[in-house]
Amino acid sequence: MRLYIDSANVEQIRRLNEYFPITGVTTNPSILVKENRPFLEQLKEIREVIGEEKELFVQLLGETAEEMVDEARFITREVPGKIIVKIPVTEEGLKAIKMLVIENIPTLATTIYTPFQALMAAMAGAKYVAPYVNRIDNLTGNGVKVVAEIAKLFSTYQLPAEIVAASFKNVQQVHDVCLAGAQSVTAGPDLIEKFIAFPATATDVSVFKKEWQKAYGVDRIN
Repeated sequence: MRLYIDSANVEQIRRLNEYFPITGVTTNPSILVKENRPFLEQLKEIREVIGEEKELFVQLLGETAEEMVDEARFITREVPGKIIVKIPVTEEGLKAIKMLVIENIPTLATTIYTPFQALMAAMAGAKYVAPYVNRIDNLTGNGVKVVAEIAKLFSTYQLPAEIVAASFKNVQQVHDVCLAGAQSVTAGPDLIEKFIAFPATATDVSVFKKEWQKAYGVDRIN
């Protein structure tokens, strides 16, 4: 499983990148706007934090395929390192994905709610697809089931696209999509920190240390 940080907050990204096995960072317009800074400046600072080998995802805003392609060219020219452009699964979005394949600009198909949206995007040439797990649940669907069906379709038709599951409200949803076949997940900083948070772990560590100190009179091995 590959883990992406769904955030544009540089300090949060820096901390998580130091401690967790992070593959890259995903952003969207709403996330970038929250930081209240020029977006290119923000993206470049994120790049400095994560390095050029980790993937940085940037969502396009154009309404037509041609506009999206122009934006993709601009972003990949201005921001160094591995850039993945995020494109919504609309008719124009599918057209843009096909055009960008020719230019060797990798894409992630976003705003996915159904397995067939993911299938069409993968057939068009998207490198990644991002089903919105919790948003699907909120629409009386089953986000984990959608992820499982996407994984099944990709396997059946031997499509190389990979699933980056997104939109979570708790760790259990992340756990479930990993079991359902998602190769990657993207989650907010607060949720990522909960991945390893379990009260018994801290309690056990404290007991081990106290017993060691009682026996040897020191609190570390050296």
